[in-house]
Amino acid sequence: MQRGEQKIEKLLLRKPNAGELRGLALSDVLQMQVDALVKLTPRLSSPALTEPEMRNLDPADLVQIGGAIAGFLLTKRAKGESV
Repeated sequence: MQRGEQKIEKLLLRKPNAGELRGLALSDVLQMQVDALVKLTPRLSSPALTEPEMRNLDPADLVQIGGAIAGFLLTKRAKGESV
């Protein structure tokens, strides 16, 4: 992704806290609804992507980001890990 003269090749996502989920339905995030991901990702990403940048992402990249974020919200049991 190109941002001006800066090329963004790597995106770091961190686990959200409850406040960063405000205004979003958790079910929408877990189902990787585009609008939910477009709103939430800028709150969790470094460098912070803007909503317009999110809307211009390649769909494959959006799915990868959505999967990572959904993974943050699942319990170990739901992921099939031992508790």
